[in-house]
Amino acid sequence: MEVIKEMNYKDSFDFKGKIVLVTGGGGGIGKELAHAFSKCDGTIVVADILQNKAKEAAEELRDADGTAEWITTDISSLESIKNMISYTVEKFGKLDILLNNAGLNIRKPAIEFTETDWEKIISVNLKGAFFVAQESGKQMIKQQKGKIINIASDGAFLATANLAIYQTSKAGVAHFTKVLAKEWAPYHINVNAIGPGYVITEMTKKFLEDQKIHDELLKKIPLGRFATPKDVASVALFLASPLADYITGQTIFVEGGRLLY
Repeated sequence: MEVIKEMNYKDSFDFKGKIVLVTGGGGGIGKELAHAFSKCDGTIVVADILQNKAKEAAEELRDADGTAEWITTDISSLESIKNMISYTVEKFGKLDILLNNAGLNIRKPAIEFTETDWEKIISVNLKGAFFVAQESGKQMIKQQKGKIINIASDGAFLATANLAIYQTSKAGVAHFTKVLAKEWAPYHINVNAIGPGYVITEMTKKFLEDQKIHDELLKKIPLGRFATPKDVASVALFLASPLADYITGQTIFVEGGRLLY
């Protein structure tokens, strides 16, 4: 019978010595994820398609006495993904936690989407996210341990006008999370996802500034507010911690009860 170690609840969010890779780490949710793990003493690698954003985010962490590096990465390119993982492992010798966050969105009626729109969204949100997880998984299988946290969306289980491709991509993320969790459990790799609802970021700010849209959306959130990046980061900390070692293949929704409607 397996001997269960006593849980150290008090120090469960101490990530000292852990190498944490954050894709899309230059802004919005990704930047807050980087800050949260840095404050818990993790060593952060900030990856972003925008060099200035990646560098700026890493420098902010260093200025706050954190340990951080940055790399420019386009996750729609498998070569760029492989370079990101190689850089991380060559620099630090391992990869403990992946925060698979990079993504994009285009809003328009389904009838107006073009093939270019489809390829742009799917190449990042679904194809890119999958291959980031795959390359990270290869390293974690060698290590025989790791935590992968994919950023999906409550839209993976909703049908919202003007979000046909985005929600399709995020449904794919939620599903491949389950498949990878099943395949990689023997290697002690936990694979989970977070499904945020509407989060106040620079990307959503303009959309939510429309008072009519703002009020209509808020009516369908029982907790009566939109999420902040901190709401997402707090769940990521839990999933990456020893407290969640027996959780895998799940999508944890951070949406204020929106899915209750």
